[in-house]
Amino acid sequence: MSNSEDASVAETVSLKPGAALAAAAGPPSEPWGRKPRRTLSRRNIMLYGTLLVAALYYLLPLYVMVVTSLKGMPEIRLGNIFSPPVEVTFEPWAKAWATACTGLNCDGLSRGFWNSVRITVPSTLISILVASVNGYALANWKFKGADLFFTILIIGAFIPYQVMIYPIVIVLREMGIYGTLTGLVIVHTIFGMPILTLLFRNYFSSLPEELFKAARIDGAGFWQIYFRIMLPMSLPIFVVAMILQITGIWNDFLFGVVFTRPEYYPMTVQLNNIVNSVQGVKEYNVNMAATLLTGAVPLIVYFVSGRLFVRGIAAGAVKG
Repeated sequence: MSNSEDASVAETVSLKPGAALAAAAGPPSEPWGRKPRRTLSRRNIMLYGTLLVAALYYLLPLYVMVVTSLKGMPEIRLGNIFSPPVEVTFEPWAKAWATACTGLNCDGLSRGFWNSVRITVPSTLISILVASVNGYALANWKFKGADLFFTILIIGAFIPYQVMIYPIVIVLREMGIYGTLTGLVIVHTIFGMPILTLLFRNYFSSLPEELFKAARIDGAGFWQIYFRIMLPMSLPIFVVAMILQITGIWNDFLFGVVFTRPEYYPMTVQLNNIVNSVQGVKEYNVNMAATLLTGAVPLIVYFVSGRLFVRGIAAGAVKG
């Protein structure tokens, strides 16, 4: 074999497999490989343009609240709500937290914040733990009347809250806990149970059934399977339940104003009292700062665990 033939063979071998076949077949009659994509295609312009308009639509009120909360009242009276503050001040935030008047009391949102924490934490933990056990039992342990029990829970998830307010007031009064934080915790726990049970039941149904059967063959019981198999695999759906409960309970106004007394009002009720106060001049910067402080906790929860929220919702929707 001559030197020229050796060189051509070596060049062919050094090529990638696809390139070697193309070289052996001669000059290609058509272009091959991945089709190049244009960055500024019509489809991308429509897609990202729509997303940008939607984002601006929802972010504009937030921007107005932030810039207004950082302005003084003389600057707000000029009327340009979209302009950034000339002199940034955090005095409205301090007043909204500590000294704004909510009726007869002038202690701001601080007392309502701690009331909301004392309401949200136990209500979220108790409802999630009970609902996870309910969903696990409905998905894996078929007992007599399970379908009827599940149907009742689903119906309970769609009953308007306003229909049940008066009967619950009577029940809590007879129990001696009406107007207390304990009564409000019980109310939030009960009303969060149906939808959380549905979420957990669907999620546990989507897990491989072979894991449950193998554990049963090995002699594991109800609680052993729950704690050792189901819980380690259920982080996404627990995050979903946590986000739903925290945001629902923290943002609640109706139950807070009906089932508690003024000293136990949650943060949302305190915010309503600040905004609707008729004493003195309407301080829009303080109102905006109070609104942002009230919504800070749900926003932080969403930003921290938003990806797991999407995973849990998608996994729980596999089976019904």
